[in-house]
Amino acid sequence: MIDVDENDVAGVILAGGLARRMGGGDKGMKSLAGESLLARIVKRIKPQVGPLVLNANGDSQRFKAFSLPVAADVIGDNPGPLAGILTGLEWVAAHAPDVKWMVSVPCDAPFLPMDLVERLRSEATKQSMPLACAMSHGRTHPVVGLWSVALRDDLRQAIVQEEMRKVDRWTERHGICHVSFDDIVIGNESFDPFYNANKPDDLVRVESLLDRQK
Repeated sequence: MIDVDENDVAGVILAGGLARRMGGGDKGMKSLAGESLLARIVKRIKPQVGPLVLNANGDSQRFKAFSLPVAADVIGDNPGPLAGILTGLEWVAAHAPDVKWMVSVPCDAPFLPMDLVERLRSEATKQSMPLACAMSHGRTHPVVGLWSVALRDDLRQAIVQEEMRKVDRWTERHGICHVSFDDIVIGNESFDPFYNANKPDDLVRVESLLDRQK
């Protein structure tokens, strides 16, 4: 059985995308209820992991306030989320070589479950799988997952030599388990825990709901 120790998981926050639907720029730096979207993500994932790295391109100094290491995509030309995941895996291997697992999360999911890592880790152990992926409403969220760092070389080969871009195509090769998460309730409204704030209107909606909680 695969053994995933609770102290043996690193984390990567994926913020290397182009954020076209948000109008460009750094999606994670958009304001949400008095703090940045990225600050909210950091607060939710940091207590669940050991080492934590931010995957983002461009000048890393703009993230200085977060006191996190920043790793730019190790493969250029914006090949998609697999590049960010590979970047995280290679960063973990180089900077935390004793860590065998990494959890990836996007920078635009403000309701990430506080038991995300625990549940992904538990299911990977139970099913003896090298990968685990979050689900909600019967839909998978490919970039919210647990990854074996040992698969990094295989992933690099798939991206570079096979020009693979779809997360699901690569994960199905190795075996992956799925963990379903229930909605969260804010006021009288149920919300997908992996709701993506992709557009300015999404931020307005989320901020309105959070204001009701105060």
